[in-house]
Amino acid sequence: MTGIGTGYDLYPTTFSPEGRLFQIEYAGKAADNSGTAIGIKAKDGVVLGVEKLVRSKMLVEGSDKRIFTVAPHAGIALSGLLADGRQIVNTCREEASRYKKFYGQPIPGKMLNQRISNFIQYFTLHDSVRPFGTSVIIASADKSGPSLHMVEPSGISYGYYGVAIGQGKQVAKTELENLNLQELTARQAAIEIAKIIYKIHDDVKDKDFELELSWVCAESNNKHQRIPEDLLAEANEAGKKSMEAEQFGSDEEMEL
Repeated sequence: MTGIGTGYDLYPTTFSPEGRLFQIEYAGKAADNSGTAIGIKAKDGVVLGVEKLVRSKMLVEGSDKRIFTVAPHAGIALSGLLADGRQIVNTCREEASRYKKFYGQPIPGKMLNQRISNFIQYFTLHDSVRPFGTSVIIASADKSGPSLHMVEPSGISYGYYGVAIGQGKQVAKTELENLNLQELTARQAAIEIAKIIYKIHDDVKDKDFELELSWVCAESNNKHQRIPEDLLAEANEAGKKSMEAEQFGSDEEMEL
C-alpha cells in the first residue's frame, strides 16, 4: 500500500503514513462541489448569501433551498451534499430546542457552533459511518451580539468576520478581504455578497442560479429571516451591474 490513498481511504479512521485522513479530504472536496455560500458579520448583524445553482429549468423557483432557519435567532447556509446538510440542519434545530427547554433562553451562537462541530466530528471517528460531505456557515445574534462561524467536514470550526465555502470560495475570500467588513451595515453586506456571487459565477461552465439571501440583524429584530423582496431585487440588480462592468473592463483590456 502507498500513501496516495490506496488502502488508506477505506475508513475515515485510518491514517496514511503521511498522517492524512483521505476520507475527510474527499468529504472536503464534496463540500466544495456546489454553488458558493458567503457569510458576512456586519456591524449590526450577519448576512448569508448562496449561489444556488439551478439543476433543471423544470424546478419550481424557491425549491432546493440552501439557507435554513434553525432557531428564531439563528440560520445556516450549506455547501456540498444537500441531503447531508439537512441532517445537520435537523441536529441544529434539536440542539437549539433542547437548550431553550433546559435553560429557558435561546442557545448562544458560540454554543450552537460547538455542539454542531462536535456532532460533525463524531462522524470522523468510527468505521461504521462516513464524514458529512458538506460545510456549513452558522449565523446568529444573541446577548453578546452577532456571530458568524463556519464548520468544515472534519469538525473544525472558526469564528469569522467574513467567510466563503463552495466551489468559488477562494475568489470570494479574496473579494471579502478587500472589504472593510466591520464598517458595513447589514444592508450594505447583502449588496456586497450579491456582487461577489455574480462576479465569481461562470455562465459558460455553470448553470443558471438563484441568489438566496438572509440575515439576522437589528432591522429584522435579531430574527433570522429572508431579506425583504425590495432589497433582494436591489442586490440582484447591483450584482448584474457589477458583472457587466467587470466584463466591459475585460473587453477594453483585450482591445488594448
